[in-house]
Amino acid sequence: MSLARPPRSLQRAKISALGTFVPPRVLTNADLEKMVDTSDQWIVERTGIRERHIAETGVATSDLAAEAARRCLADRGLDAEAVEVIIVATVTPDMPFPSTACLVQEKIGAHHAWGFDLGAACSGFLYALQVGAKLIESGAQSRVMVIGADTLSTMIDYTDRSTCILFGDGAGAVLLEPAGESEQGLLDYAHEIDGSGAPALRLPAGGRLRPRGAVTVANKEHFVYQDGQTVYKFAVRKMAEIAEKVLVRNHLTGKDLACFIPHQANRRIIESTAQRLGMPMECVLINIDRYGNTIAATVPLAMGTAREEGKLHRGDMVLLASVGAGFTAGATLLRWELD
Repeated sequence: MSLARPPRSLQRAKISALGTFVPPRVLTNADLEKMVDTSDQWIVERTGIRERHIAETGVATSDLAAEAARRCLADRGLDAEAVEVIIVATVTPDMPFPSTACLVQEKIGAHHAWGFDLGAACSGFLYALQVGAKLIESGAQSRVMVIGADTLSTMIDYTDRSTCILFGDGAGAVLLEPAGESEQGLLDYAHEIDGSGAPALRLPAGGRLRPRGAVTVANKEHFVYQDGQTVYKFAVRKMAEIAEKVLVRNHLTGKDLACFIPHQANRRIIESTAQRLGMPMECVLINIDRYGNTIAATVPLAMGTAREEGKLHRGDMVLLASVGAGFTAGATLLRWELD
């Protein structure tokens, strides 16, 4: 098979370690039944979600990210001093500045690292993964920590059943390093944005356009707003399109994949994408039932689940895909190089 490759002068990047973390508190559908007009059956039938993890008050995105990073380093058997760059994909930073990456660097003791945050909502982890890969490929860096972490529960109105049933908190981290001579690692990617979709999924206030004030608070503009039908229609179409784009460019089909790991927003979106790719569901990772939509953390959390369940083996061809607010979309093709 002919696979898209970077120029020969570039060093390919691989995922060399993985770590994930979710806060211990679990919010079940039964709990939500007591808070808002909904039911377990209604939620499961429409989303596939049964429970989600919620950070306690005072636990920040940087806390979840730091714990995932520590577990990632333990998976590789490295000290934090070995990390050269930290990229945190998040839309729920602890504060506008400094960056979450700065806070994570201090918490894990990665004193030789530089880094920054990247905001692309649910596609954030895949976008950050490629930024990190390019640093490796260029030869500029040899160890890049990429983290997807969000605590969207802090931005959810738990009287709004259209959003409060969907989201959970979590974090996942991978370490990128140069691939060995016999390894392939990250093979290809595709990213897209469509700014016309911005009104459909957003946090209306809190930035410089609409700073926090009495009016924005009274109007609940500091909670997530979602036009569910518009977002769903985009996601069903675009998740499949961008995944197919990468496969076709590399002369592959869904049957060539050992595992498809999609963003966990809605089970029906995932099933629809798998059907279009011609993939059997046993090769598709779904863990939305236990975590809900954790924004930038969904893909690394799903990789962790796939590894735990024995669905990822060294040499497997794997496809990652996501869609998110913006609108954003992304897909990454890789060879799994971990045991």
